[in-house]
Amino acid sequence: MLPLPVSIQQHDGAFTLSETTGLGGDRRFSAATRWLRGVLQTSTGFDLDARIDLRTDSIAFIHDDTVAAGGYRLVVDADGVRIVAADASGAFSGAVTLTQLLPPAVNRRALVPGVDWTVPATTIDDAPRFGWRGVMLDVARHFLPTSDVLRFIDLAARHKLNVLHFHLTDDQGWRIQIDAFPKLTEVGGWRTESQHGAARHAPGDGRPHGGFYTKDDLREIVAYAAERSITVVPEIDLPGHARAIIAAYPELGVPDVAQEADEPSVWTRWGINEAILDMGEETVAFFRTVFDEVMELFPSTFIGVGGDEAKKTRWAASARTRALMAERGLDSVEALQAWFIRQLEAHLSAAGRRLYGWDEILEGGGLPKDATVASWRGEFGAVAAARQGYDVIACPDDRVYLDYRESELPGEPIPVGPPLTVAEVYTFEPVPAELTEAQAEHIIGVQANIWTEHMDSARVIDYQAYPRLCALAEVAWVGRERDLAGFEARLQQHLTRLDALGVEYRRASGPFPWQERPDAEGRPSTREQRAALVEELTKDIRA
Repeated sequence: MLPLPVSIQQHDGAFTLSETTGLGGDRRFSAATRWLRGVLQTSTGFDLDARIDLRTDSIAFIHDDTVAAGGYRLVVDADGVRIVAADASGAFSGAVTLTQLLPPAVNRRALVPGVDWTVPATTIDDAPRFGWRGVMLDVARHFLPTSDVLRFIDLAARHKLNVLHFHLTDDQGWRIQIDAFPKLTEVGGWRTESQHGAARHAPGDGRPHGGFYTKDDLREIVAYAAERSITVVPEIDLPGHARAIIAAYPELGVPDVAQEADEPSVWTRWGINEAILDMGEETVAFFRTVFDEVMELFPSTFIGVGGDEAKKTRWAASARTRALMAERGLDSVEALQAWFIRQLEAHLSAAGRRLYGWDEILEGGGLPKDATVASWRGEFGAVAAARQGYDVIACPDDRVYLDYRESELPGEPIPVGPPLTVAEVYTFEPVPAELTEAQAEHIIGVQANIWTEHMDSARVIDYQAYPRLCALAEVAWVGRERDLAGFEARLQQHLTRLDALGVEYRRASGPFPWQERPDAEGRPSTREQRAALVEELTKDIRA
């Protein structure tokens, strides 16, 4: 939907697209021009070539350095459309807004005859609140084919999101081709089955699962996203969530501690297991090589290293690990993880990149100030990181985890976590109230997270993500003052656009019968239970 912009002025009249409409303008905005031409030509059937005359019948992109970064000015009158911006991101956002002012049928992927392609006359001055407006997609738990990833990116772009946090590795699969270590995908990219449902006693489904992205796939994904002003931030999750890594290269596991009976193998269960990387220098060297190949594929300034949910019981039980800690002057397993994160940060920083990790990277101390923290365990990580001077991406699980069930209805498919409604996402304030004005400047972005343990296809992701991701997109764009009633009214119009785009979103009335999963048991919790767990998990960073 069209977010509440900085300024809207309504004018009399309108502009109607026709066979004589031209589309073009400043070459710095060629990506936005190509995207808009593709959307409009497909549904209208008009040629929309570059016959640009700013006095009549045209859609023109115009460069103006006085427009705010990432923002745009959209002017529509009887003579045409002007999209004015200082940068490519703003130009693309202006193009998206133009499509939102047209009939929803403009989003169809084939010619739609008999439509009056008229845009109401208006002037809109608009700019985003946050520079990082993101969504995390987990393709490690369930692999998503490249074509579905491209569709996911296109839908995110149509909501003016500009970061895809790409969770590429976990216990259940490694999804990125690394030439130096081919077993990461040959072995780590495949598992024998998947847990069927969320309950701890859930059986396996008996169905092999896997897949990975070749380097050509990833170059395509990055380029496709860039055309839509989206930056792809890759994540290689370390040193925990490493079962797939150790299955491929067992020497990377802690050598002098007994493994579980089914190791080494890619994990077939959900949750967290004890697999963790050995902390020898060989492991550090291995992942320096991995990140060299990652950085070759992903031009993003930010590179994700995970750092979350690393069970350290094997480190504590390992004589080898204790000896390594003593050599390095480290007095705890938390300090050992912090040492490992610093080794990765130094390598990334030397290449001109910034380390990005979950809020556990604050534990153990010594985190370099250039690191950026994704605060997921409530607001605690955001408050602790910002007070220490670290930049923060706000993504607390209780407000933006879109794998959480949306209601208490018994038909919600494989319910996990506490209920999280569209209204609760929309009313989320990313900047914690207890921060000072200077500390608040470190909250540089917000994102929703989509963990896919229970999402095995694009249509299931659609159901979990939309329309809650629409609400998050507006949270990321506008200021503290938001109008829930106005959003809910605009959302009804926006859902017709999602219909035209083929998005199988969740209806307000709940799931359709075919969206339910009576065959797979869930594991729901209450907000009170989740809050108590998060408070316990974050005690170290709140000390």
